[in-house]
Amino acid sequence: QAQLEESGGGLVQAGGSLRLSCAASGRTFTSAAVGWFRQTPGKEREFVAGISQRGALTQYSDAVKGRFTISRDNTKNTVFLRMDSLKPEDTAVYYCAGRAVNAIATIPGRYDYWGQGAQVTVSS
Repeated sequence: QAQLEESGGGLVQAGGSLRLSCAASGRTFTSAAVGWFRQTPGKEREFVAGISQRGALTQYSDAVKGRFTISRDNTKNTVFLRMDSLKPEDTAVYYCAGRAVNAIATIPGRYDYWGQGAQVTVSS
């Protein structure tokens, strides 16, 4: 089972950009669909974006479509989330998650392993 670690979070002004990275160790990562989720205190973890094994398929939530871009480099065992035109409502802890099944899922419970999360704060 892969271990995941997010990086690249931080504080940014509204309208700015950040790129999150999700680095994986373990032999299964290149066989997995990967998703990004986010969570704020008192709320459910929500789907942000997902990508299939080879990157041919991607999916985004309506809240981020057109502003965020998910990609992956399997040679580096890393998935990226490029976030542009950030808004204060994007403030959250962002998590990456992997599935053994090569199918993007929007439900957190369908993912098999998770990173520890990265804080993203967007100031107005």
